[in-house]
Amino acid sequence: MKLAIAQLDYHVGNFEKNSSKIIEAIQKAKENKADLIIFSELCICGYPARDFLEFNDFIALCEKSVMQIAGYCVGIAAIVGAPAINTAPKGKALFNSAYFLKDGRIDKIIHKTLLPNYDIFDEYRYFEPNRKFECIELNGKKIALTICEDLWNIDDDPLYLENPMDHLIKENPDFAVNIAASPFSFTHDARRTKVLQLNASTYKIPFFYVNHTGAQTELIFDGCSTIVLPDENMYKMASFKEEIQYFDLDEVKQGKGFGQYVPIDKYELIYNALIEGIKSYFNKLGFKKAVLGLSGGIDSAVVLALAVKALGIENVLAVLMPSPYSSDGSKTDSLDMIKKLGVDHQVIPIIPAMDAYAGLLAPSFTGLKPDITEENIQARIRGAILMALSNKLNLIVLNTSNKSEFAVGYSTMYGDSIGAFSVLGDVYKTEVYKLAAYINKVQENAIPDSIIKKAPSAELRPDQKDADSLPPYEKLDPILFQYIENQKGPMEMIEMGFDEDLVYRICKMVNQTEYKRFQAPPVLRVSDKAFGLGRRLPIVAKYLG
Repeated sequence: MKLAIAQLDYHVGNFEKNSSKIIEAIQKAKENKADLIIFSELCICGYPARDFLEFNDFIALCEKSVMQIAGYCVGIAAIVGAPAINTAPKGKALFNSAYFLKDGRIDKIIHKTLLPNYDIFDEYRYFEPNRKFECIELNGKKIALTICEDLWNIDDDPLYLENPMDHLIKENPDFAVNIAASPFSFTHDARRTKVLQLNASTYKIPFFYVNHTGAQTELIFDGCSTIVLPDENMYKMASFKEEIQYFDLDEVKQGKGFGQYVPIDKYELIYNALIEGIKSYFNKLGFKKAVLGLSGGIDSAVVLALAVKALGIENVLAVLMPSPYSSDGSKTDSLDMIKKLGVDHQVIPIIPAMDAYAGLLAPSFTGLKPDITEENIQARIRGAILMALSNKLNLIVLNTSNKSEFAVGYSTMYGDSIGAFSVLGDVYKTEVYKLAAYINKVQENAIPDSIIKKAPSAELRPDQKDADSLPPYEKLDPILFQYIENQKGPMEMIEMGFDEDLVYRICKMVNQTEYKRFQAPPVLRVSDKAFGLGRRLPIVAKYLG
């Protein structure tokens, strides 16, 4: 039996494009004499479709697309993912399903059993879990067909009460197929690989795993579709790349071309993921050009380098907005980077706007000393300039804040927190420096060394440094990581050796600025716990506040 794995990038709700891409792949696989082509979870409608799944018209378009695609499955079979209507009188309205198509029709529909409802996932909001287990058959071979999470209840800390493969293995399948929509984090592929290896070694059959690539707003998909053998050797397809590959089942069982898992460097993964996220956002919304404020600091420099790589030099505008407090070094460093990259830029001093605000507010501020208010006005002036350029020139504003700043509220609402989406909002400041070092390896030293070495500063008042308001990032980031990613409370962190006063100070800063993050742009997710849909905290809570 010859199998094709189609690792493709889908667009939520773009039924015409998704269907044509699937049909084209089916025709190509048929020309290459494949018996079965496998697509990923919910590929028909894109993942995650979220509340679109509550629209009857949306589901009708899913069904229409499946029927259209089934018509091309003559002389070849296909597995595609799509929602299916639950016709039972009780339960949720839909199943998350895998459609087995052959002979020009729907041969069988397999439903997802384990519905994740944690972090970024909320599948139980929409779908009913499967309670019936059966294999599918093709050319005399039995196939154990599962969907994403169905394989994940196999480690030492099971989240669910049952394991679908325990039922399916009783039918003695020849191999297993898992179709998935598995979002990226820089730790996820290693964890996912371990789960696939554990399944293959436990059930003693080959596993074919098929994932999305591309991105949907903040969620990035890395592909990495994988075949794993019972001896835990594997073949892994490319990351962040659309491709179709072909496999002979007998050769797979012999392990031809298979080997051990080799993890990719963390910052290479983050770099590729962020480029994929930027590129996908622009392509799927039909935008071409981006604009960002270039301050002379490390964050905006990294975002500029990523944007140039993702969109092309001709599609990025860098804007310098100096104030009386902008250092000469920040201006010259920014101009050096612009010259090196060859990117278009504008210089728009904000002094006239600062003077105008000072005059406008003077009667209201009589007798009051300058404070953070004037600093925030500078940030909001810059935000307004970027949004004006966005409106007039049809540009998308890229937010340049990092995760450390978002975490402790070290940003100005409607100022430096603006943007269509946040490129670095899931990358801690200490990680930004390491990402910059990686960028300079692969983009010919795009970021000047002087930017990397300078002390971080918002430059909103004379001689200002981030360290005036925040603990050093080397001390701040480890505590943020334990609190945000690992959900460790203060006492746990103190027992780990962190300073008690510092722990309570940082936790309080995080909790008291939840209202800022509620209004922040979507954050490209590269870690296991990003701000946004995967971290849902109340704004007016008292805990550690």
